[in-house]
Amino acid sequence: MPTDSNQNHSSQDPALNRRCDWPSSTEYRDYHDNEWGVPVHDDRLLFEFLVLEGAQAGLSWSTILNKRIGYRKAFDNFDPSKVAAYDENDVTRLLQNSGIVRNRLKINSAIINAKAFLSVQREFGTFDNYIWQFVEGDPIQNHWTKMSDMPASTAISDAMSKDLKNRGFKFVGSTICYAFMQAVGMVNDHMVYCFRYSQISQIDSSAK
Repeated sequence: MPTDSNQNHSSQDPALNRRCDWPSSTEYRDYHDNEWGVPVHDDRLLFEFLVLEGAQAGLSWSTILNKRIGYRKAFDNFDPSKVAAYDENDVTRLLQNSGIVRNRLKINSAIINAKAFLSVQREFGTFDNYIWQFVEGDPIQNHWTKMSDMPASTAISDAMSKDLKNRGFKFVGSTICYAFMQAVGMVNDHMVYCFRYSQISQIDSSAK
């Protein structure tokens, strides 16, 4: 779940459709209403979320959302083949780019993860084929009634984290993996009272 220090616990849209409690800004609401929890099967977008979730470690998701356009420009629109070819000159360039989180470990991890991402694609055909196997191809439909019930990680995110690490991925701890699962719709963690809950649950995830 995206986190921020300023949560709105009574946010409603103009049509009086209640949202989850965490969207606390216009940008957060746009992300919640249009992206969060929607099943993603496009490899480029999956790589984008993998990098962004890793970049969030220790930061708020709002920080990453504010820098998302900057990340797309800096990382060749998250083309894994291009990112995998980055060298030390690119690392130096990125460390000077205020449009992203200028952390050497996180920048290096994006390059390492791009290489591992390409390896997974060669083995499984697509990264999508690989990552969605952890939920057997179908989103997990949870039924949370309050935010405090939502876990930070699960046995599935534990297994995903372990396997990703074994394949050489970095910044893929279980909590990061669970946030990734939420973002790309592998799990529907909208509150049951949220207007997006039923909408997301009706999406045919098998339609790739």
